[in-house]
Amino acid sequence: MMLSVRDLNVSFRTEQGMVRAVDGVSFDVGEGELLGVVGESGSGKTVSLLAVMGLITDPNAVITGSIQYRGRELIGLKPREMRALRGKEIAMIFQDPMTALTPVYTIGWQIAEQIHAHEKISKSAAWDRALALLAEVNIPKPEEAAHRYPHQLSGGMRQRVVIAMALSCNPALLVADEPTTALDVTVQAQILELLRKLRQNHGSAIVFITHDMGVMAEIADRMLVMYAGRVVERGRKADLFEAPLHPYTRALLDSIPPLTGVKPRRLTAIPGSPPNLLSRPAGCAFGPRCALRFEPCGAQPELGAGPHAAACFRVSA
Repeated sequence: MMLSVRDLNVSFRTEQGMVRAVDGVSFDVGEGELLGVVGESGSGKTVSLLAVMGLITDPNAVITGSIQYRGRELIGLKPREMRALRGKEIAMIFQDPMTALTPVYTIGWQIAEQIHAHEKISKSAAWDRALALLAEVNIPKPEEAAHRYPHQLSGGMRQRVVIAMALSCNPALLVADEPTTALDVTVQAQILELLRKLRQNHGSAIVFITHDMGVMAEIADRMLVMYAGRVVERGRKADLFEAPLHPYTRALLDSIPPLTGVKPRRLTAIPGSPPNLLSRPAGCAFGPRCALRFEPCGAQPELGAGPHAAACFRVSA
């Protein structure tokens, strides 16, 4: 197994008390697999993967559990050792490319600098590799584009640059944090197709974070559904779309237009809001918003065993 996460907990000390943003999350990612992680904002998706990347440096953060990459424990790894791994073995595509790129350096310099930092090659060879990557992610006229600054590119072009940078050292594991959120539909489709091709060409495993079930339908092999810092359902994409087990997963699917069958007059909205993690409700966190809530939901359900499982008492009721 390439990546194995077990009982991951991430908490933050605040003036109001400890906030547990990630609560007992476990998952695996196999070689060449694309795992989709879906859920509303604040569900713990990004924080979980930032912990995997070793990018939570807040002194008020407390991280426990186990994160193993190809058998190597990452929690507690020295910063120098993590920096050597990050970017070369594990890379991340950030949600906002404008803030992920340094505004005072050209995009070609930034890509070449990462290559030169991780590989023992000359600066000219790193530059040539940067140009090849820009061409690979469909940047027009890469020789000219390499000399541009981030603000001189469109949002879709900047996202391609961030993808090129993430792929610059041929990482085995790629974490994509909502890379299509700020893009229009046509550019979004181009980015998804690009990731599919890059996955085929490079053989990288991908963890794709999103709140968009439509994107998951396009790209994922397996899925995790997260809510209030916990995994509430996991399984193959086909299983979750055809026979969702958790009411939250069904509610997410009901909130998007169906591709076939009778079109509803109005889409179903999930009532209420995600819970405040400082005052997490007792029992099932989704209970206050769930139309199927019944007496056992006052206790915290456990995620079941097996390839398709849900943390819901209705599954076994």
